[in-house]
Amino acid sequence: MSATTLPNVRIHPTAIIEEGVRLGEGTAIWNGVHIRHGTTLGEECIVGENTYIAYDVRIGKRCKLNAMVYVCTAVTLEDGVMISAGTVFTNDRFPRATTPDLRSLRSSDPDEATLPTLVRDGATIGAGCTIGNDLTIGRFAMIGMGSLLTKSVPDFHLVLGSPARSVGAVCRCGEVLIRFGKDPADCNADVTCTSCARPYAIRRGTVVER
Repeated sequence: MSATTLPNVRIHPTAIIEEGVRLGEGTAIWNGVHIRHGTTLGEECIVGENTYIAYDVRIGKRCKLNAMVYVCTAVTLEDGVMISAGTVFTNDRFPRATTPDLRSLRSSDPDEATLPTLVRDGATIGAGCTIGNDLTIGRFAMIGMGSLLTKSVPDFHLVLGSPARSVGAVCRCGEVLIRFGKDPADCNADVTCTSCARPYAIRRGTVVER
């Protein structure tokens, strides 16, 4: 079944949805979006205007991708992920346009240099971020706006900067739980979210729900 005939899916007439795309029930695709073949989105997702999603990308349920997001091949978003406006994913650490002799274009098909990125359940990536490759963004982690991410992020960590570093821990609801010192591994505490009262234990910088 083509994406345009799925029930309860809203697709703006200017969007380009290629063959083989699977859109979950209740998903909304806004103007100027381009989704390449083989990509899957779960139910109740929102894809904002002028966003590009490459082929064979996997996106879970109830994800929000704001305007002008670029999602390349080898990216996986689990459920409940938020990708804010202007974020760019990458999948090649040492990209070149051509072969070394400059006589032909390098293929855009995935190869041994195509490196994956996994964004785990509930994570948020702020506006204007650049996301490196061969890394994992942990559950309910939060990447601050304008960050350049070059390393994996643990669950519930808040990271900021260029390159981004862990500066604290956040709750499922997004509220900051605690600020780290110079080294997150020095943090050992039991904390409760001041907004939703969820309890957490932090041991050597690792955040777990209690």
